[in-house]
Amino acid sequence: MFISLFETLRRHEVPVSLRELLDLHAAVERGVVFADIQAFYQVARTLMVKDERHFDRFDRAFSSWLEGIEDMDAAIDALIPDDWLRREFDKQLSNEEKAQIESLGGLENLIETFKKRLEEQDERHAGGNKWIGTGGTSPFGAYGYNPEGIRIGQDGSRHRRAVKVWDERRFRDYDDDRQLGTRNIKLALRRLRQFARQGTTDELDLDATIRETARDAGLLNVQMRPERHNAVKVLLLLDVGGSMDDHIRTCEELFSAARSEFKHLEHYYFHNCVYEGLWRDNARRRQRPIPTLDVLHTYGADYKVVVVGDAAMSPYEITHPGGSVEHLNREAGGVWLKRLVEAFPKLVWINPTPQGRWEVTHSTQLIRELIHERMYPMTPAGLEDAMRELMR
Repeated sequence: MFISLFETLRRHEVPVSLRELLDLHAAVERGVVFADIQAFYQVARTLMVKDERHFDRFDRAFSSWLEGIEDMDAAIDALIPDDWLRREFDKQLSNEEKAQIESLGGLENLIETFKKRLEEQDERHAGGNKWIGTGGTSPFGAYGYNPEGIRIGQDGSRHRRAVKVWDERRFRDYDDDRQLGTRNIKLALRRLRQFARQGTTDELDLDATIRETARDAGLLNVQMRPERHNAVKVLLLLDVGGSMDDHIRTCEELFSAARSEFKHLEHYYFHNCVYEGLWRDNARRRQRPIPTLDVLHTYGADYKVVVVGDAAMSPYEITHPGGSVEHLNREAGGVWLKRLVEAFPKLVWINPTPQGRWEVTHSTQLIRELIHERMYPMTPAGLEDAMRELMR
């Protein structure tokens, strides 16, 4: 029954299996959804999409499947039978509109005429008053007007008087190759979890309360416990200025998401490459630099380090003393990167530049070697891979 939908989803690279197809069949057979395309869409997406990153692919595939149904008459019979249409008319139309329908021949005549037009029409039509088409006054179609119309194939309502919206699809950007948003970043960062109970006892421990109450012969003995928190400690190092100006918005979203996801988060800034000094306040970085050695000695090896930068710079900044574009550095950037890797075994580098461009930047190749190839693109999939690396 839904083989064509299954095949369309596979063509759009939605990872579905026969198990999901059988679940959809079972749901329809048991009457979970009946004669309601919007409800069917919701049920199908719930059963067939196991990862919300693929919602966008599913929406596009579902829309394509609807457009590809060749036997529209059969689709109408299957999806909006007469009794359902009548119920929808009763729910959605005002008394004045119902009276207009009766004056024009009644609901029975509207439904029968609609099906007859589907059988008779064999081409696209626009601007008339009879056929199923666009821009006219026929009761059936899109972008036109009729008081008792059935709208087909229109992106949005113009007069808000149609009985059914068939093709209203709202795509959402959850796909792996999409640009990041704060929500996508949070979903990816949640893979970096290590829960522990710390702090004051401000949460009811139901199991312990039942156990202690039973020991006290039924006398209520309330037990409290600290709330569970993500105990992962994160050190975030952010490249700022220069070519990173092109990625300000994405980095801000990453920073915002990290602040909300991790209770133990420390952050510092650098420019191009890590040298002997870092800073927390970009406006005062000249006056109040923080020695990098102090940072290495302050935070323990249990911290997970996430470096964010495009790794685009002169190779001399990495390989030679004095190579920095901003100051006369006594030691090459590569020396400091090695110290960073040795101090924090759990370290990844997130690069906002598309991965296809990494091969043409010599400095990127140098940094990848220094951090043992633990560089990941700033996409939902790249962030998830980075979080898995940190949790090994």
